[in-house]
Amino acid sequence: MNPGRGGLRAAIDAGRFVVTAEIGPPRGADPLAIAAKAELLRGWVDAANVTDNQGAHVRLTSLAGSLLAARAGVEPVMQLTCRDRNRIALQSELIAAGALGVPNVLLLSGDHPVYGDHPDAMGVFDLDSVQLVWTARTLRDEGRLLSGRSVAPAPHWLIGAVENPFAPPLRFRAARLGKKVAAGAEFVQTQFVFDLPIFERWLAQVRDLGLDRRCTVIAGVGPVRSLRALEFLQHKVPGIHVPDEVARRLRGAADVAAEGMSICVETIRRLRETPGVGGVHIMAFGHERGVPEIVAGAGLGEEREHAG
Repeated sequence: MNPGRGGLRAAIDAGRFVVTAEIGPPRGADPLAIAAKAELLRGWVDAANVTDNQGAHVRLTSLAGSLLAARAGVEPVMQLTCRDRNRIALQSELIAAGALGVPNVLLLSGDHPVYGDHPDAMGVFDLDSVQLVWTARTLRDEGRLLSGRSVAPAPHWLIGAVENPFAPPLRFRAARLGKKVAAGAEFVQTQFVFDLPIFERWLAQVRDLGLDRRCTVIAGVGPVRSLRALEFLQHKVPGIHVPDEVARRLRGAADVAAEGMSICVETIRRLRETPGVGGVHIMAFGHERGVPEIVAGAGLGEEREHAG
């Protein structure tokens, strides 16, 4: 890996519509689990997030998963959450990522432990997500820890953040992204986009603030593959809004998985035509093999040489 000069940065710098996806590390010490998922994505995405104990469930660490993904030919985006670490551990992890050549980091708060497999665990949250972005930017650009001590050489990676355009109160969401951009975020991945009108209103506010010129907006998308998954998204995941017309299409479909893929492709096609959208982040949990179909169906495969 070449720190700070990876494929995602190059794609963003070139103004290309970028595609990222996700790799969920295994609940076990099998390195081939990461390699198998990476094999499905290689050549179809610019980079893949390696999640950090997603859903507050214990998994292989994101740093280890990032190294395994890179070894398998997929550029990683190492996720790092505030949930499990204090500022000492967070900065140490960021330095380690730089030393090991991880080219991208995505910094977020993380799901509360109450939702995971250790609900009695103590959430740390020593820093919030905006503070963590600022910490990473200071560490990289100034070579300085929060304590004021210098770090030499400083780590180098592209800094990413997350945002949810659908979380109330809606009028504050663009301004919240502004705080992360001011702190140092260079790209942002959003929550699932099912409600395009709400997303487009948020994006108009983002453009009015000039944030799209300072930070690449990567819209979150993904296929709903079952009615059970639809119910989960509607009632168990905060901040996701599935419009009635989308839910009706899925409930009325003879093949829910196929309809979910069609909706995902249609959404990407519309997002490609939306000013201010710099790419899509495909969240296909447990269905990584569907990512090439989505990328090709949306007409994005022509921009990439499939390495498989």
